[in-house]
Amino acid sequence: MTLISVDGDDSDERLAERVAAQRAKPGFALDGHFYRSRRVYRKELDEILYKSWLYAGHVSQIANPGDYFLYDLGEDSIIIARGQDGAVRALMNICRHRGARVCEAAQGHRTSFVCPYHGWTYNLDGSLKAARAMAVKPGFEPARYGLKTARCIVYEGLIFVNANPEAADFEAALRTIEPALRPYGLPSAKIAHRQIYTVEANWKLVLENYQECYHCATAHRAYAKLHTIERPESEVKDITASMLERAERQTGVPGITHAHYQAYGASRGFGTCVYTSRYALYDGYRTGSEGGQPVAPLMGEFKGYDGGAGDFQIGPLAFMLNYPDHCVLYRFTPRSPTRTDMELVWFVRGDAEEGRDYDREAVTWLWDRTTKEDEYIISRNSAGVNSRFFEPGPYHPEFESLCLEFVDWYLGALE
Repeated sequence: MTLISVDGDDSDERLAERVAAQRAKPGFALDGHFYRSRRVYRKELDEILYKSWLYAGHVSQIANPGDYFLYDLGEDSIIIARGQDGAVRALMNICRHRGARVCEAAQGHRTSFVCPYHGWTYNLDGSLKAARAMAVKPGFEPARYGLKTARCIVYEGLIFVNANPEAADFEAALRTIEPALRPYGLPSAKIAHRQIYTVEANWKLVLENYQECYHCATAHRAYAKLHTIERPESEVKDITASMLERAERQTGVPGITHAHYQAYGASRGFGTCVYTSRYALYDGYRTGSEGGQPVAPLMGEFKGYDGGAGDFQIGPLAFMLNYPDHCVLYRFTPRSPTRTDMELVWFVRGDAEEGRDYDREAVTWLWDRTTKEDEYIISRNSAGVNSRFFEPGPYHPEFESLCLEFVDWYLGALE
């Protein structure tokens, strides 16, 4: 656990002052108060995270009726379950009697959810099946005491949840990036590996790190060797143009170069961030691996390699980097003001067999290495911004442009 110096004045008034001061210095990184204030963290949960569309998991994790897994956010636990009717639902893991959690194992198979405290039993759709001996209570209506639910959608095999019953439509936003996302065949893909990397840092430091490649050349030598995004756009425009010209022809996928941006302030509705573009790998490299050579069968509709990679944002806290032969999903989950889980999910073609069609270590090598490097630099960043002597500096106008947009959106949400 990281110990930090918390401001003595951690009031709403102090927060309003800090937001106003930050607004008065556009283009600069966030003040340290936003990373160490517990009041700020609570407001982030209430006004941002619980009102945004967040990636929960993949349909392969609940392939059959009765399968479930838990998705945790803040102090809350959500059961993602497939009902007997085949529908996927998000159920709050809180018994409607006295509040005990009705499900403890992180994943599994159930025919019902039974509270271990007093035995109240719930169907897979969350409705109350049985409340032991409660028939003696006059007026007790079981239909009123089903598990609470969160909004839940499934799109291209990816499951998203939103705890806000009045959340904006996310499916409409997701359809805007469909031409670039659909060809990877994610609904039928398989998870080759999942891993959580816990970093002792505020979630915003983790998110900002992912959104900029200003650090790539210095911190990620293996990644920077392959990906042109580590350099200013003006320096690699010819490589990018060449890749975009051949992309449809060599991949066999019409529309694979589709680009779209509606994230943060440009979103259709709060918490519905979506973005996609295709950028080039350096000449001679075909995928994100050690050496840049293929490590798995081609995904979905792909017929070949174009020397490009699909870059995606799906909600405020989830991102994908999709190569023709595998896809890498990043999800950031806040655990406390100074602790964040970075979860990586590697997808390969659904019929690919480990040991025959792909080697798991080869598929995960680059992004496992890169994420461990991120874990190190983010923890150093956290130690600095939590110092009483920290003074924010200016963002880079190109490399850190997404950080600028995030900060503007973030401050608006706090306001």
